[in-house]
This record gives sequence, structure tokens and C-alpha cells, in this order.
Amino acid sequence: MVPVFDAVIYCHAKGIVHRDIKPENLLLSDKNPEVAIVKVSDFGLARTFTHDNLATTTAGTPGYVAPEIVKKQPYDHRCDYWSLAVTLYVLLSGSPPFWDEDNFVLFEKIKDGKFSFAHPVWNNISDEVKDFIAGLLVVDPDQRMDADKI
Repeated sequence: MVPVFDAVIYCHAKGIVHRDIKPENLLLSDKNPEVAIVKVSDFGLARTFTHDNLATTTAGTPGYVAPEIVKKQPYDHRCDYWSLAVTLYVLLSGSPPFWDEDNFVLFEKIKDGKFSFAHPVWNNISDEVKDFIAGLLVVDPDQRMDADKI
């Protein structure tokens, strides 16, 4: 995930917010993981941002979208850090931190922001990684970790 975070941080430095980070949008340049380069793809929902020009359009994939988007609040690049955390959670555990077949219920769970590391798979994951994910899956974007806090 380090190259993915690096790519997203680079985009943010150039004033671009991706808005649809998920495992399906991460590509490997080679089948051999020893030499493969991870690439972030599908910038179809990306847009430029400034601190004076926040996004307001609802965009993203339901299970990966940040609470501020679900709440229809103006948002910035920090929504990508939420999506990165959900992606990392899924890659490590095989399941999402927030799930429901009904999008309305799913969005309520996302807005609530409660998740756990209760599944036995998390017993083999370091506390540092769990703390990192927990620092990114913070409902309030002002309290969420971002490039300045990572």
C-alpha cells in the first residue's frame, strides 16, 4: 500500500482528488509480485480541488465512500484517505469494515463510523497497522489522519 499512498499524496499535491479508490482500481504492472509496480487507475471521478473550491458532488463506490460525501457535506482530498483505509482493511481481511446489501443502511453505518477488528484474521495483524487504519477511518475529516499526520 505504500506506493498507493505515495501516488495519492502526489495527486493531492497537484490538486487532484481521486474519489474512487478501491482494490479494483489498483493495478499491478506484472504478474510477478517481486517486480510488479502498483498503479492507481480509473480517474473518471477525479477532479481538481482547492481549499476555496470544495467538492459537493456525491461520487465514489458505496462501500468505500467517506462519511462527508454520504452526508452531502462539502469535502476535499481527505475523502481519499478514508477510501485508502477501507481498501487496506479489505486487502488485509477479505471483508469490508462497513457492509450491508441495502445502500441506505450501509451509508448509515459509514456515517456512524463504527467498525471492529474482531474477526480472527486480525489476530495476525500488528497493532500498528490496526492503529493506522483506525486513524484513517475517522468520521470527522478534520480529525482523520492525512499526509501531514502519516
